[in-house]
Amino acid sequence: MNSEKKLYGAIVGYGFISSKGHMPAYIERVKNMHDVEIVAICDICPERIIDVPAGVKFYTDYKKLLNDETELDFLDISTHAADHYQIAKDAMMRGLHVLCEKPLVTTIEDADDLIQTAVFYKRVLFPCHNYKHAPVVTAIRDVIASEKVGRIHSVTINTFRNTHAVGTKEWIPDWRRTLKYSGGGIAMDHGSHSLYLAFDWLGGYPRSVTASALNYASLKYDTEDNFSASFEFERGHANLQLSWTAGVRKVIYAIQGDKGAITVDDDRIQLAVMANCENENSSHKAEWTMENYIVPSDWMDSSHTAWFNTMFDQFKMAIMNNDFKNKEIMDAYYCVHSIVKAYDSINANSTKMYIENSLRRSNQLGGSL
Repeated sequence: MNSEKKLYGAIVGYGFISSKGHMPAYIERVKNMHDVEIVAICDICPERIIDVPAGVKFYTDYKKLLNDETELDFLDISTHAADHYQIAKDAMMRGLHVLCEKPLVTTIEDADDLIQTAVFYKRVLFPCHNYKHAPVVTAIRDVIASEKVGRIHSVTINTFRNTHAVGTKEWIPDWRRTLKYSGGGIAMDHGSHSLYLAFDWLGGYPRSVTASALNYASLKYDTEDNFSASFEFERGHANLQLSWTAGVRKVIYAIQGDKGAITVDDDRIQLAVMANCENENSSHKAEWTMENYIVPSDWMDSSHTAWFNTMFDQFKMAIMNNDFKNKEIMDAYYCVHSIVKAYDSINANSTKMYIENSLRRSNQLGGSL
């Protein structure tokens, strides 16, 4: 594939992230690089045509779009999570590459089938793992690569939100809290971001997980709004805390190495490097050199438009290199796998807790359940 070839694409699902994030990034890329053009947009709500740029065709049925738009190179899938699998599979079977919002799918079986489909039809399937392209995350990656903090063995990832991301008013604004559309709550919706960062920082994929979840809005929604999990890796462990009921919107990361640590509070980074790390006998007398700096990353802009173009560069490169089993899609597979296994852990723990509570109650009542 010629690197100068323009890619022609279409978007399926024109809610917040695609209309406020993807499409503005594509428009900016057209102005600056001229290597992509979005020729069609599909959304099941006819009212969404109001936000479609002039000159772009609009559909309400993605299958009609696939039938009519015969010159497409790729499909950008930004629908609710439960529809990702079928749309992606249909697109690849039609010969299109696929850029898909996270989570890739909501089951391990569907993730496995999509990767097999991509390899069989020689199409690139690529996830929107946009947090990898936040400037502060790029800075973390550079510090780890420099080996200043040594070998990473522990990661803590806290993502705090005061509510779930709300969709467009024309459809179901709270679809992320509805299991049949989302496949899960905050773990399914936001867990991928935390997990693929942990994969990078710990250099691998999890071996086991212990997880718990709460739903403070259980009378209104059927998905969790708080999630905690500890994932064991070959090199260490990652602790995740995700919340949709926090008092502030914020990310806090702590990456621990054997020579120092990186602590992140949104755009603020503190780098601590152990001054006498060579002498393990002096660990109780350890001293650190501290460096504090700010890397503006637009965390408050939930469209994350500024992070899109370097991600699209990777997608384009994967297409050029015929990389049908690229690292990004393998990360996406293990994100889905890890989230599903975390839900299994939650269900097992919930069952155990129910039994323990029942036994406790039984004892209080003299032994009868």
